[in-house]
Amino acid sequence: MAASTETTVAPTSLPRRSFIYRELERAGARFVAIGDGAVAAGFRQTPAQEVAAARKLAIVDLSPLPRTGFKGPGAADWLRGRKLKIGDESNCAWPCGKGSLAARLAPGEVLILGSIDGSDRLWERLDSAWTRDGATCWPVPRRESSFWFMVTGEQAPKMFAKVCGVDLRPRSFAVHRIAQTSVARTNCIVIRADVGETLAYHVLGDSASAGYLWGCLLDAMDEFAAGPVGLDALSSLAGSAARGK
Repeated sequence: MAASTETTVAPTSLPRRSFIYRELERAGARFVAIGDGAVAAGFRQTPAQEVAAARKLAIVDLSPLPRTGFKGPGAADWLRGRKLKIGDESNCAWPCGKGSLAARLAPGEVLILGSIDGSDRLWERLDSAWTRDGATCWPVPRRESSFWFMVTGEQAPKMFAKVCGVDLRPRSFAVHRIAQTSVARTNCIVIRADVGETLAYHVLGDSASAGYLWGCLLDAMDEFAAGPVGLDALSSLAGSAARGK
């Protein structure tokens, strides 16, 4: 489901909107409906310009898209029982469903990120499957409690070096590795999850810090003449990679 095929909407017309939708509006965002959320599909550049920017350095707000989580001593086993292939190592992520990602943050904590186009319903099936009866884990409302950004492009590690102490260069930080660290003095989860051939990192943290961190990351990007792009750019990168296979 490519965002560009959807009708433009006002963020306030849908049940869910980004924690920073006002900042996105001021930046010229065009919003589309993905499920029950209003997602920034593009800004003032042409689609080709946004894709080129995403390959170099850009930031995308994915906060309205679905995600969930499970916590407790039996979280990983419960998810494995739902046919998710999750390894034993913490701070690693595994692809699951149709574009979703299972990120093991600790022995008893797993974050589930939905697909970046919002089409995979794995998160919904998992939330529906959980019951209190004999439960050894419980759901964590990640969609309500955490923002979700994606930073893309070959210059992303240089930008992160200004605000994060972890070496996020590809040679040191492999695909699907997780760093639970400080970004601009804010606790964040950083997951490397390339989009096609483009280097990319999920960045999640407390929703109360969304506006602050968005501003910090934009400031760190300023020297690279970089800024926000929309979901359409990610869809184009993912689509180009699929067509190249």
